[in-house]
Amino acid sequence: MPKYDHFLASESIIKNIPRILGPGLNKVGKFPILLSHSDNVLEKIKSIKSLIKFELKKVLCIGVALGNIQMENEELTQNIILAINYFVSLLKKNWQNINSLYLKSTMGKPIRIF
Repeated sequence: MPKYDHFLASESIIKNIPRILGPGLNKVGKFPILLSHSDNVLEKIKSIKSLIKFELKKVLCIGVALGNIQMENEELTQNIILAINYFVSLLKKNWQNINSLYLKSTMGKPIRIF
């Protein structure tokens, strides 16, 4: 299990990474994110923690974390709507490719929302 979830690198370093490390970081999805001199490091980290990565391989279902217990209902609702709309926009036929959508908490029962 990898120790770190994300890496940040400056523009001068990020150019050398593929030459030094090869395609290994890309394969595991850990290629560094560009951090420019003008970026606020704490804001960049906060935005990285807020990212959702959709990976749909040859499986017909997908599970994505959309929130946590500390979030308000409005924030969760907004995250769910944004994630669903973004995911649907990635599909070739948009909503025609969706058979059903379920919402599930870690310990709760799944709820069909579409």
